[in-house]
Amino acid sequence: MVAALVMTGLFAGGPTPARAGETGGAAGYKVLEPIRHGNLTVFPVVAPKSYPTGEFLTLDEGLRSGEVVVTEYGNIQGLIRRHPPQPVMRGSGAEVNRLVLVNNSKRPLLLLAGEIVTGGKQDRVIGKDRIVPAESDPVDLAVFCVEPGRWVASSDHFGASEAMYGSNYGGAKPNAPAPMALMAQPSVRAKAMGDKNQNEVWAEVAKQREAVSRDLAVAAPPAAAVIAGTSSYAKVMETNEVKQRVDAVAKPIEQNYQSLIRQLRDRNAVGVVVAVNGRIIWADVFASTELLEKYWPKLVRSYASEAVVTRAKDGDAGVKDAQAFLGDMEGRRETIESEPGLYRHTEAHGDGFIAFALTSLLPKTGFDLHVAKMAD
Repeated sequence: MVAALVMTGLFAGGPTPARAGETGGAAGYKVLEPIRHGNLTVFPVVAPKSYPTGEFLTLDEGLRSGEVVVTEYGNIQGLIRRHPPQPVMRGSGAEVNRLVLVNNSKRPLLLLAGEIVTGGKQDRVIGKDRIVPAESDPVDLAVFCVEPGRWVASSDHFGASEAMYGSNYGGAKPNAPAPMALMAQPSVRAKAMGDKNQNEVWAEVAKQREAVSRDLAVAAPPAAAVIAGTSSYAKVMETNEVKQRVDAVAKPIEQNYQSLIRQLRDRNAVGVVVAVNGRIIWADVFASTELLEKYWPKLVRSYASEAVVTRAKDGDAGVKDAQAFLGDMEGRRETIESEPGLYRHTEAHGDGFIAFALTSLLPKTGFDLHVAKMAD
């Protein structure tokens, strides 16, 4: 892994500039009129070009097929496939901020910061976007715990969360959509991606748990008591009352935008800028409409999870505000980490924001797979 510090713009490659007459932001992205429900607003983002991303495997697809295995650090005996054996421990080497992943698929695996895997000794959230090569040997993942109250194995490997079924499905049922890895809400993602501090992640998880418990104290005291008694972020999100509240915000926007994506496919709908209570807080943009569609159901639930616990009115963001947020990617300080021939990860710190770009360096790529920006 090669790391460097530079003082320049965030994007080395990516889409072409916006066409004349359009209000294009970074990499030519254009923000459209918003979709609103309650205190959550999403601004669709279109791009001048869409890139071929069909070769990339998502974590959900890999966990579902069994081709991707995630386990505690120290439990990798027997998982190494090509290189000479090295001394490894089994069962005694687990660490809070380390997991091991093996991609047995013939496709490269895309991991997004904020994806949560449940199981092992504690649930963990992935701390940084990255690509794992096809048919990989065990890869050491940097993660953060989102379940500080448990250090007892619930399973050997990690999987998806029941929270991703939504309350409409009542947990796993025949013919229900396959479960997905939970995506942490933006405030929790920010602590993992930006602060990179385990204590800050724990503090934010506790803050959100307390906010949900407080909101349910009158309307659903038994649920509030259950939430108050767990330290697990995933368990909070799996509570029926919480799923119902998140669904109430997420479902209308999810369905509206899915319909809009179909209408805008020829315009390359690739992402969203997100506002809660009138304040822009986040943006997620992908290299293709196809990739956005794969992540959209869990992304919108993460945004809705933020909305249901946010009360203070901060403003009234419009299209111009969202376009300005997406257009300003110039950082005063940037950190670049690169795994040659695989990916480059760029983190840019600017005035009031941190932006991240994951660029694929695999053959016939060289484009930004995912761009995320958070208000700091």
